[in-house]
Amino acid sequence: MCEEIHSVGSAAFHGGAKGKSKRSHILPFYFLLFTFALSSCAVGPDFQKPASPEVAGYTPGPLPAQTASGDVHGGEAQRLVQEMDIPAQWWTLFHSKPLSGLVEQAIKKNPDLESAQAALRVARENVYAQEGALWPSVAASYNASQQKVPGQLGAPTASGAYTYSLHTAQVTVAYTPDVFGGTRRQIESLEAQAGSQRFQLEATYLTLSSNVVAAAIQEAGLRGQIAATKKIIDIEIHSLELLKRQYSLGQVAKADVVAQEAALSQAQATLPPLEKQLAQQRDLLSRLAGRFPTDALTEQFEISSLELPQELPVSLPSKLVEQRPDVRSAEELMHSAGAQIGVAVANRLPNIPLSADIGSSATQIAQLFTPGTGFWTLAANVTQPIFQGGTLLHRQRAAEEAYKQAEAQYRSTVLTAFQNVADALYAIQSDADAVKAALAAEKAAAQSLDIARRQLELGDISYLALLNAEQTYQQASLNLAQALSNRYADTAALFQALGGGWWNRSDVPARVGG
Repeated sequence: MCEEIHSVGSAAFHGGAKGKSKRSHILPFYFLLFTFALSSCAVGPDFQKPASPEVAGYTPGPLPAQTASGDVHGGEAQRLVQEMDIPAQWWTLFHSKPLSGLVEQAIKKNPDLESAQAALRVARENVYAQEGALWPSVAASYNASQQKVPGQLGAPTASGAYTYSLHTAQVTVAYTPDVFGGTRRQIESLEAQAGSQRFQLEATYLTLSSNVVAAAIQEAGLRGQIAATKKIIDIEIHSLELLKRQYSLGQVAKADVVAQEAALSQAQATLPPLEKQLAQQRDLLSRLAGRFPTDALTEQFEISSLELPQELPVSLPSKLVEQRPDVRSAEELMHSAGAQIGVAVANRLPNIPLSADIGSSATQIAQLFTPGTGFWTLAANVTQPIFQGGTLLHRQRAAEEAYKQAEAQYRSTVLTAFQNVADALYAIQSDADAVKAALAAEKAAAQSLDIARRQLELGDISYLALLNAEQTYQQASLNLAQALSNRYADTAALFQALGGGWWNRSDVPARVGG
């Protein structure tokens, strides 16, 4: 298109001898035609969407389609389903009404989300503001003054008065054609920034919901560890009572009783740190929900109240770059940086401002707009930067390097996205194995402790054997509670790593500026 415009302009300015006499009359017309037609061109590179990574999966080798399972709540087998879509409210897959309610409260009241929403509105308004540069600007003015001319000069008024008032009213129209597309490239850059902010909002939405789910799961895990610790303390207390009775009968030494008292104290000492973590976790949930710590949460979470999703989605690698909001945000920033190259190039090319004034001047305000008081002006100017110390050239080079920087950051974001999914998939497989092993260890430790207690009552074993069995059971119980918590947490992490299903939301427009 730009080449065709150049040809039209050349024909107009370099016509044959036959049309030479008319050239002076048609020159302004062709100049304006050339100017406005050329405004359909835009210098600088047109953005090309990055191609999806050519990888077939997330791990070097295939992962098992199904995880291990254990005979405990939260130990069910999970299946990895290729190309399974993710619901917008993915946290409902845990089938917990308190959890779903808390996430919805956070979405409505969390100030971080409100801040991201305001930032998106700011970005959109900046786009609309820049679009105004494509239109002519119109301004009206009125000026009133009283002047006195020296007597040695001629009076400027028809009446011959040297002191007079002057009233001037006029309308000014100014327009700078976007000949080389600099303004449109700036709009394109701002639109891309708004697109980036749109996906940052989705990232904030995903991060918030994921943090609420993770915090709830962490609370459930802590409650499991606290319950296991309290059960261990009860066992220690029962063992201490048994040893005291045996000591009174002369069956054990005082040292055994003292050692059991120390074991009980150690078990009791592990409880306050867990209770502190639980209280802090509740404070975190309050903050995420937009509440103060003084606003007591009615929701409480335990592993037994959360269902483990048994079918897990695994998106195609080619879709991951479309689903991850951080990747889409980085892509829009790369688009914005590319448009800035066009802006920098346009700044080095001619600028053609046009202006027109029309108005009226009179010595009395009542005479404004009467015959003989009117005036008008039409003006056009062409400015071509010639020498500015290399400023414009280096700004263009800086814009080109900024694009390379944004492109590298995009690739880094993509790599991080694939790493997140791979980590989550590995974790889910490992967590299932860990739960199975921890469950077996806990059952074996419980049986060993039960046998040791009966044997101690009969005097068949020493106290040290009982103490060892108690410590083994204590560690096995805590390991099981932690393994179950990890499994739920890593399941939520997979949904987050895959993008969280924001594309299925119906409460936001699908495109920026919708």
